[in-house]
Amino acid sequence: MQIEMLKGKLHMAAVTQAELWYDGSCAIDEDLVELAGLREFEKIDIYNVSNGERFHTYVILAERGSGIISMNGAAARRVQVSDRIIIAAYAQMSESEADQFKPKLVYLDEKNRVERSTNTIPVQMAEPV
Repeated sequence: MQIEMLKGKLHMAAVTQAELWYDGSCAIDEDLVELAGLREFEKIDIYNVSNGERFHTYVILAERGSGIISMNGAAARRVQVSDRIIIAAYAQMSESEADQFKPKLVYLDEKNRVERSTNTIPVQMAEPV
């Protein structure tokens, strides 16, 4: 059996550009692409924390070290510059592969600088009553 697992994500990235007439895609700073284990032309999901939009597109490279997160083509209509988004990629693997797999999770600040990088998410606790 194959299951789909989170492979990598950029958490709380800030949209720096929205280019309606550029080739449809998401341009991401090449350093961030590498840190999150993404690849050029890989399918990604975008979760817009600012407005609730969720959609698919693919990765293209933006200038290394630039902090660019640009939504292009039709995706530009789903965001505003400065919206905070989550960019996620998934991989299919066997259950035994999934038992050993660790995703690449990259947490960003409002200027798309890396705050921290990890491969685990803490267990969510119940709110005190």
